[in-house]
Amino acid sequence: MKILITEFMDEAAVASLAKQFETHHDATLVDRRAELLTRLKDVDALIVRNRTQVNAEILAAAPKLKVVGRLGVGLDNIDMPGCKARKVEVIPASGANALAVAEYVIATAMMLLRGAYFSTAAVTAGQWPRGPLSNGREIADKVLGIVGFGDIGRIVARLAQGLGMRVVASDPMIAASAPVWREAGVACLSLDELLAQSDVITLHVPLVAETRNMIDAARLATMKTDAVLINSARGGIVDEVALAVALRSGQLGGAALDVFHDEPLKTGSMLADCPNLLLTPHIAGVSAEANIRVSSMIADRVAAYLSTPGT
Repeated sequence: MKILITEFMDEAAVASLAKQFETHHDATLVDRRAELLTRLKDVDALIVRNRTQVNAEILAAAPKLKVVGRLGVGLDNIDMPGCKARKVEVIPASGANALAVAEYVIATAMMLLRGAYFSTAAVTAGQWPRGPLSNGREIADKVLGIVGFGDIGRIVARLAQGLGMRVVASDPMIAASAPVWREAGVACLSLDELLAQSDVITLHVPLVAETRNMIDAARLATMKTDAVLINSARGGIVDEVALAVALRSGQLGGAALDVFHDEPLKTGSMLADCPNLLLTPHIAGVSAEANIRVSSMIADRVAAYLSTPGT
């Protein structure tokens, strides 16, 4: 059986697959679409991250495809109905990078609340902005609002509670009577209640029709003027133009975006030079440790699937 890996995967995990199957790993193949399509003709398994669009064209080019391994958890780059119709199994790395994302959320929340970490250029230029930076806020006793209370949201809640935050969350997929709320010590609120009460809002929902532009101008206007917003979920959940307007007008205290509507972010974006804005290139779930966990999980699960009799 043949496995094709089109984006970065930890070498130890690749080696484990290569011992059992004919395996081709090229982390840059995602950028050479024509070659990618050609290589798919006799592939049994495809392993991707978030940049490879597993769409109708890919599926048509891979008549032998049995399984797609996703080095991450988001599935918006995979045609799930198309895979189901073809009986192609899709295996995400559920939970393997949750801690990395959760730590990213806490770190950026602390940076944005304190407001002191944008001063490097001024300090090295001989300025001393101690006065303006003396009113940064502590994270303890602040209200953290988590939108989407799955694996990542629950780890974020635990870390935040360890720092003395009060945590509330919203998730329409979990009943208000579900025991998880009591067990986690987290209050279940509606989205609108959460946005109005929280000092820090972090998003952990998939990009689907119901969540596209979920955080728009109207909802940004309901947040506290000193609140900070963190999106490490998917681009498209936050209206980037509305966010830029809110930051520039002082309607919002700060924001961190790790994901964008268009990736890479286009030159001339409205987000350029916004105050109190941290931008990172879709790396919240990527760390040295998470790379190993994600890669080994997918290698093991794809190998197990291919080795199942009748596959």
